[in-house]
Amino acid sequence: MTEKLSPGQGIITKCLGGLYTVESPDGIYECKARGVFRSREISLYTGDYAEFSNGVITEILPRKNCIIRPPLANLDQLVFVVSTCSPSPNYLLLDKFMAIAEYKSISPVIAITKTDLGDSAEIEEIYRGIGVPVLTIDYDRAETVEAVRELLKGKISAFTGNSGAGKSTLLNAVDPKLNIPTAEISRKLGRGKHTTRHAELYRLAEGGYIADTPGFSTFDTNRYDIIRKEELAACFTEFGEFVDSCRFKDCSHTCEKGCAVIEALNEGKINPSRHSSYCEMYREAGQIKEWELK
Repeated sequence: MTEKLSPGQGIITKCLGGLYTVESPDGIYECKARGVFRSREISLYTGDYAEFSNGVITEILPRKNCIIRPPLANLDQLVFVVSTCSPSPNYLLLDKFMAIAEYKSISPVIAITKTDLGDSAEIEEIYRGIGVPVLTIDYDRAETVEAVRELLKGKISAFTGNSGAGKSTLLNAVDPKLNIPTAEISRKLGRGKHTTRHAELYRLAEGGYIADTPGFSTFDTNRYDIIRKEELAACFTEFGEFVDSCRFKDCSHTCEKGCAVIEALNEGKINPSRHSSYCEMYREAGQIKEWELK
């Protein structure tokens, strides 16, 4: 956070058109980047900590993580906004993003919206069962929004989810001063008319930053990052206590006899929805070309 930074250092809160908004302990600056970044093939991301002088960013400090598109760095948590209906939850897509969060060492959080219009029990059961914080949002109950606000304090968080799930509405409820544009659901398409055009960090009054991002339907998870099939099981935390007990060291955990993960699934210790997502993701990962990993 900026409180730990020295003058001449700051956090990039917005990247747009070759200009970078940098928030520093002594003010907010509009900066350009040194040409050397381009020659070194270094991209500057929203969330990067930077050194700057006379309106020019001169150095990017080491990142603890980043996602590719939208370009965001140094995230503490990803808040997945999931609605009970309109649009209904897409568990495969959600699990793909959950896996990316685990892969990037970003803490996942689920915020469930439209609880007055649909049942949230299944979502809560699946994800609370694997230790993910799950918050249910009811705008008639101020304490449910306060729980989100408390979770965001002092952290860099990104909000993402299906278009139309209510990301911007929730952000505005957390801090009305943000005034992030929202759009109504398209009845014809059954999804949101997305309003977020770039990644931008918004500073919260009580400390911390939040970013609104494009919805799931606007891009695939490979634009966040690519996970090799051999690395995928480690991104499903509930598999962790079982994988070392498999009969074969190279077990795919999809169908093999003697697979401890399959046994745990059959014994009700792993949710079928999560394992189904894993199997589909494993199949897709097996089709990734080597050049895509570079």
